[in-house]
Amino acid sequence: MSDELLIIIGLSLGGIGTALGAAFVFVFKKRIPSQLNTIFLGFSAGVMIAASVWSLLIPAIEQSETIAPFENIAWLPALLGFLIGGLFLFAIDKLVPHLHGSTNEEEGIHTRKLSRGWKLFFAMTIHNIPEGLAVGFAFGAALALQEQHATTSMTLIGAMALAIGMFIQNLPEGAAVSMPLLSELGSRRKAFNIGALSGIVEPIFAVVGFFLAHEIAPLLPWFLAFAAGAMVYVVAEELIPGANSGENPHLGTLGVMAGFAIMMVLDIALS
Repeated sequence: MSDELLIIIGLSLGGIGTALGAAFVFVFKKRIPSQLNTIFLGFSAGVMIAASVWSLLIPAIEQSETIAPFENIAWLPALLGFLIGGLFLFAIDKLVPHLHGSTNEEEGIHTRKLSRGWKLFFAMTIHNIPEGLAVGFAFGAALALQEQHATTSMTLIGAMALAIGMFIQNLPEGAAVSMPLLSELGSRRKAFNIGALSGIVEPIFAVVGFFLAHEIAPLLPWFLAFAAGAMVYVVAEELIPGANSGENPHLGTLGVMAGFAIMMVLDIALS
């Protein structure tokens, strides 16, 4: 498979995963069973935590060691980028009206014009932004370093491992949008279309992240750490609380362990 085709597939996988998850609306009558949803949330959290460490923060520190003046303080760009990424998601949380599906807590600018389903749509859309950026940064960084013939753990296959991880964890996110919309719209097809639409931002931001990382090589560590911080914010803000709020929180914990382990193996085995 050519590098170009690998990159195109990798940048698209996130949106495909969300669309497939939205198709759950054709499988379940009203909602995903509580136990299965708890496992999904925990699994997604585990995948994102592992991806943040192995696919983003560790490569960010490695790259900082080769960029002046951070050779001896390679942790600094990773630290600052990580914090900026978290603050970026915090700001979006405060501005965009959305609903946390697990707690029914509303955030963002208050408005009565949006239904619960649409607020869930915006919540998933917010989650997809850092995921798309993370995949795009990974592919852009890997290609740039490959063109420079640099010896690094950032490879296109490693970036594909991250894309596969995001694909897997987007399955429940697509379902989390389409299922509530079914009861409001009364149409499985419309609920599916809107659920799939929530994932479109991911390949869009993946493309943005790819070109930023590929064209502005000195900022690679900052980009990678930014995506990690944004993803960890989503995990702490939404996924883990959701996994612990159900009737079987231990299933959520086991889901976190399974997601972390699978993403870790994917990243190490394919890098």
